[in-house]
Amino acid sequence: MMIKAIIVSGSVGTGKTTFAKKLAQTLDALYVNITDLVKKHHLGEGFDRKTESEIVDVKKLNTFLIKLIKSSKKQLIIDGHLSHYLLKKYVEKCYIIKCDLKKLKKRLEKRNYSKEKIRENLDVEIFDVCLTEAQERGYDIEIIEKA
Repeated sequence: MMIKAIIVSGSVGTGKTTFAKKLAQTLDALYVNITDLVKKHHLGEGFDRKTESEIVDVKKLNTFLIKLIKSSKKQLIIDGHLSHYLLKKYVEKCYIIKCDLKKLKKRLEKRNYSKEKIRENLDVEIFDVCLTEAQERGYDIEIIEKA
């Protein structure tokens, strides 16, 4: 039987990485960071100057993640705001990390994001984009509210 992954998604800056790393340690699982994978394995399609971010080829990313899951002898904890695009049959559980908007704004400002990028990421949180997309895929979802 194939080991299924646990995915950790949510808006940029909500605390996904902190949660995912602790979860991986607790479960003795392998931690996988999507941002690192995209850079290391060239899963991007270029850079969007307007959003100041890498444009990810989600199809390439999913193909890569599926191979990783199938070949892994340990459970994977996949961290990234695109993790909820993975096909449901490869996912055991989906954690959506949410954060107080004032704290989120401060975190994004500390990262020196532009006003436009901060606004875009706050909108993603306000409108529950990651949660809604994960629900549409039918995942077993647990919402973690970060203070």
